[in-house]
Amino acid sequence: MNLKVYLLGRSQLDAEAVLSFLRNQGTAWNRTTSATEAEELVEVAGRICYMSFGQNQSPRTNREYIQHLISMEHESVLEHVSWTFLLTGVSRAFTHQLVRHRVGFAFSQLSQQYHDETDAEFVEPSLLSQFPQAREAWQRAIQATKEAYQDIANSIKEPSTEGGAELPKRELRRAMRSAARSVLPNATETKIVVTANARALRHFLRVRGSIPGDEEMRQVAAELLKYIQIEAPSLFSDFRIDTLSDGSPIVIHQDSTASKE
Repeated sequence: MNLKVYLLGRSQLDAEAVLSFLRNQGTAWNRTTSATEAEELVEVAGRICYMSFGQNQSPRTNREYIQHLISMEHESVLEHVSWTFLLTGVSRAFTHQLVRHRVGFAFSQLSQQYHDETDAEFVEPSLLSQFPQAREAWQRAIQATKEAYQDIANSIKEPSTEGGAELPKRELRRAMRSAARSVLPNATETKIVVTANARALRHFLRVRGSIPGDEEMRQVAAELLKYIQIEAPSLFSDFRIDTLSDGSPIVIHQDSTASKE
């Protein structure tokens, strides 16, 4: 697969606004100099709940404070930070599963109804490389799909008067692509913009990143984790990337019992 992940956006902290608020409250904030903006935003949100600043602030570092929040399952404050990613080189089969994660996620995906898929690419499962007969069958099906798409698209040219209603040119094009896309398989390559907050990403990594039988999901989970562990290491310090016997990645949570076989 030709998976690529692009980080398009991130949450930012206006530290001066926080400090201005605290001055008005007659208190201060002992900041951890090594903390990232995302980590500090989570810390501020958590401390606001108890106004644990100044004399009420514990000696914990930002990392220790966040680890304590997570250990106590006080993860609602993690929802205040989010990242926006563009995923390319993924299949429709993958995105059909991804968009089931509704809480804490937002999606914008390439539309097959508006985009011409004549030159569409397809994501071949790597498992097929071990089974030549299965791979040949997959390739035949993909070729047949491409030809069918082109035949359908080329055959629908004139405005339709069926049922007594003539379709405008734009709507005819939409109808044509809707008809043609109906033969496209789950393997069709797509592009999708994904925004998710830290709490939702932690859940996604736990339930999706460690499934041995779903390589594409594991690949995406591992790539996302690489980015967010740089952006906010304290929020994801209990996750790591390991490899299975075939060399593909698997995301391991410290409480995970996922098999590596």
